[in-house]
Amino acid sequence: MMAFAGWSGLTLAGGDAAAGAEKVKTKGCIACHGPDGNSPSPSDQPIQPPVLAGQHADYTIQALEDYATGARKSPFMAGFAATLNDQDRADIAAFYAEQETTLKTIESDH
Repeated sequence: MMAFAGWSGLTLAGGDAAAGAEKVKTKGCIACHGPDGNSPSPSDQPIQPPVLAGQHADYTIQALEDYATGARKSPFMAGFAATLNDQDRADIAAFYAEQETTLKTIESDH
């Protein structure tokens, strides 16, 4: 992910990353996904929450919509996602999209 000096509150997919930073705190996202979307591993959760840092905003928006409507199943996410409106989803997605991920690509000799 590329960062631009002095450019805060980057807007992605109609979302405001600065607003998203506040929403991940108040909506409870950080409890499982960590403060920057790099979920702690191993997690103390019943399942390992995915890393959201660096995820494409459009993907995150769609996933949250699908959890809210039941098109995507998760007993953990359904309740949280149902409380979010379109702007909340866009803001949260914009925040996570601009975070640097801790995921790495593993090279293979094969």
